[in-house]
Formats: sequence, structure tokens, C-alpha cells
Amino acid sequence: MLSGEKMTLLEAIRDLGSFEEGSTIYAAEPWTAESQAIIAPEPDTGGLPTEAQTLGLKYFLEVFIARDFLEGWVGGLDAEPTQQEKCARLIQYATTDA
Repeated sequence: MLSGEKMTLLEAIRDLGSFEEGSTIYAAEPWTAESQAIIAPEPDTGGLPTEAQTLGLKYFLEVFIARDFLEGWVGGLDAEPTQQEKCARLIQYATTDA
């Protein structure tokens, strides 16, 4: 997937490995697996990229933080979680801990 391409939050999390580490996930609130999302670099001036503003999206997490968090969480489990479970856990993390 390309940077700035519209997708669901579930698709963004499923494809985390294909995005540049320095990019950020922006998603429509309330955050659910089906929330519209894009992956884009954060502007040098801060704030939201134009495409995120246009779509009414909010900051979710940086790609590298999402990867690191999921790697640590999955590493402590006995079985590989589903993509849906990964998405739900990352939403919980972004909402309560990030």
C-alpha cells in the first residue's frame, strides 16, 4: 500500500510491516477496526497532514510505536493473535496508554 492511500485501520495494522517507520497512522474516531485510516509522514511543522485533515482523521500512533508494541505484546502470548485481536489491542493501547 502507498503512503496516503485510504484503508481501514485493520488493514493498516495488518500491513504495518510495509510502511516506513517514520510514518504515522491517522484514523477516524471513534477508533474501530473499520475506521477509515491513512499512513502518512507527520508534517515538519507538526499537526496533521493535509490528507488527514481533509478526511477528518486524527492522530492514532506512529508506525514504529505500533510495531514495537505489537511485537512486545505478541511475544508474551502462547499463540499468535488474529489480525482483529491485534487491532483491538492496539486501539486499546492508543486510547489508554499512548
